[in-house]
Amino acid sequence: MKITFPKLYRYERKREHAYVAIPFKEGALQSESSVQIWDGERLLPVQSKVTSYHKDGSVRYLFVRFMADLPANQKKILELKTGGENRGAVQGIQVHSTGSGFAVKGGVDFGVSDDSESVFDYVSACGKTYKGQQFVGPVLTDGAGCKYKTKLGKWELEEEGSLVTILSCMGKCVGDKDISFQLRVICYAEKPWLEISYRLINTTMEPLHVKSLVFAVLSEDGEYSPLLEKSGFKGDFHTVGIKELPEIEKKLTGVRTCVGSSNYKTDFFIGKDGAAVEKYVDDEMLLKEANEHFFEVFYGTFFADRTEKTGGICATIFQAQQNYPKAVKADESGIYVMLVPEDVCRVEMQPGMSREQRFLLHFHDAQETLTELDNRSLIYQMPDKPFISPQVFADAAVMPDIFVSPEKANPEVELSLIARCDGHGRALGMLNFGDAPDENYTAQGRGNGKIVWSNNEYDFPHACALQYARTGERRFLDYLIASARHWMDVDVCHYSDNPLHVGGQWEHCANHCGMDMVCSHEWVEGLLDYYHFTGEKRAFDTAVGIGENILRLLDTPAYQVSGESNARETGWALRTLTALYVETHDEKWLSKAEWIISHFKEWGEEYGGWIAPYTDNTLIRVGFMISVAVGSLMRYYRVFPDEELKEMLLSAVDDLIENGMLGNGVFYYKELPSLSRIGNNTLLLEALAIGYELTGNPEYLSYGMNTFTSNIKAIPSGAPGTKSIREDAVIYKNASPKSFGQSFIPLAVYYKALTDRGMI
Repeated sequence: MKITFPKLYRYERKREHAYVAIPFKEGALQSESSVQIWDGERLLPVQSKVTSYHKDGSVRYLFVRFMADLPANQKKILELKTGGENRGAVQGIQVHSTGSGFAVKGGVDFGVSDDSESVFDYVSACGKTYKGQQFVGPVLTDGAGCKYKTKLGKWELEEEGSLVTILSCMGKCVGDKDISFQLRVICYAEKPWLEISYRLINTTMEPLHVKSLVFAVLSEDGEYSPLLEKSGFKGDFHTVGIKELPEIEKKLTGVRTCVGSSNYKTDFFIGKDGAAVEKYVDDEMLLKEANEHFFEVFYGTFFADRTEKTGGICATIFQAQQNYPKAVKADESGIYVMLVPEDVCRVEMQPGMSREQRFLLHFHDAQETLTELDNRSLIYQMPDKPFISPQVFADAAVMPDIFVSPEKANPEVELSLIARCDGHGRALGMLNFGDAPDENYTAQGRGNGKIVWSNNEYDFPHACALQYARTGERRFLDYLIASARHWMDVDVCHYSDNPLHVGGQWEHCANHCGMDMVCSHEWVEGLLDYYHFTGEKRAFDTAVGIGENILRLLDTPAYQVSGESNARETGWALRTLTALYVETHDEKWLSKAEWIISHFKEWGEEYGGWIAPYTDNTLIRVGFMISVAVGSLMRYYRVFPDEELKEMLLSAVDDLIENGMLGNGVFYYKELPSLSRIGNNTLLLEALAIGYELTGNPEYLSYGMNTFTSNIKAIPSGAPGTKSIREDAVIYKNASPKSFGQSFIPLAVYYKALTDRGMI
């Protein structure tokens, strides 16, 4: 199969690190070691791991890292083959256990130790060695002024390979109370840089005001000085773009300092003789700054460099503007990465909340130009990402049947699906990026006057993953990545004194968390997609944690009587449990799944349909909730076909058609005179498509044509939307992510069914 890199950068990239996820049909691939990637006649270095197996033990998803030569201003096509040895020539990474930590040799040589107060024991790169005490923090200071000590735990090998090795450890910020963190170091073969990931976790039952969070690399005799002056231009030179950099660099003496940021041409502030330069980003700057990018893909870059005669370090904060407030500083004393700068906006983490932030430490010699440092910094923000043909996903049958052949594709429908995905609302802010408000919930007062965040309701990341798979468009993958990272940090409870909260996903609410956990608002498929597409196992572990939270919730009294919770509650739970079984083949997920199905059966028999309590004296049909149940049961049926379950599904769909439609050919919202307005909810289209899938009868599809047509014609704007500062976020007002998360699968499966029958 072909692996395609779209045209991106004006300079060639030699032996550039990249990765791709490859799905395989059951039985097609038995061993990960038989995968090769070829550039013409040249075998490329490869490092692969299986992220999912089929039930027969064959590979379902393979995550492949590799190194490729990418040309300037051109696309590049590589070829993946199976059946040979998957090792190309590479001067690989070597990792040795020291008994109390690890020593790593590769692009950068370094050592780490358990129970240390410093990230590194030493770092050697580009002819220069840095001592452990030169690396400070990240240092946490809270709103009460308490400055915490950094105490690392035991280091572990999260991933070991010749191309990429990842070390991780849990640690504590020790002060008035203990605050947990996770630290990860990612090293790359043949490259003079390390990526640092730092995830702060509020392991208390009180809000944590993060006054500052600062990492520094000091000069050999430098004193830690993390404060910003915020008093205008510092340094000796200022230029926008790279054109004047060569002439400026000729004028520099002593220690070169530089900070830069961009969303178009990079804005450089440069100092000589160790002059202090700094940059910070806050909400007011973002409000006033014009930017036309899709921010999940790219906003700009944000870095600092400090270079002395023996070498230097350039530090780039990943997606700094998206995750403001942020700052960088370089001066005589060292270089500072301010993940939360002091007195620049307010960051308050709720109990159980976490947030991962990343930055790149690019070690270089004294001759490295600012142009090249800027180039690598920009590439770090928007790396080359290859794609594979949608037909590969279609043939592998690892996703819902949403793949329409190009010759049958309907331009109007395709444009509508793209616009729906692009048109989701966005928010900037350290605790908000990757999510957006739901304005309807906010207007209803569900946040008691505060913004109600969607919290990835209806699994927006999964919808983005499916849209990426069916199109190969890179930005849809980046939407998945940004939203899933937010989800597994902010929208999941990582610490609580209530066991029914731990590991669970918060329902849409103010401050992203604090509501009770409910089965109807806990999803996992998007997290599993993220794991396959990025190889980050924390997403898989988070999905399992959500599943275990659902199992605990299902044991509570609220779920013990058939019909007393609505069809959506246990319907979504069944969808999650089925997805986890498909992913893990662990039968612990099946007992509750079967229990849910038995409740649906009893419910339908007792009430003559899946009707739910509303007022004290009514039981009503709610079409979109019943459709959730139908969709979830169908996912289980596809794994475990059963005639009785098939009849139950068809009975529910037939009941919707008979009792849930208005005279104008669309479904009502809810079955009460006060609520029987036009529903137009796309979830019912999935139920109709399931009726067609089970019977082959196109009449099921005919009942949804008005709903489908009206939704397709209602194309939202793909622009980011108007922006404003609200609470701790810069909000770009547009449709809630819930809208695309809810509508995509129903529209896509119904559309696919229509094309199969020639009805569109």
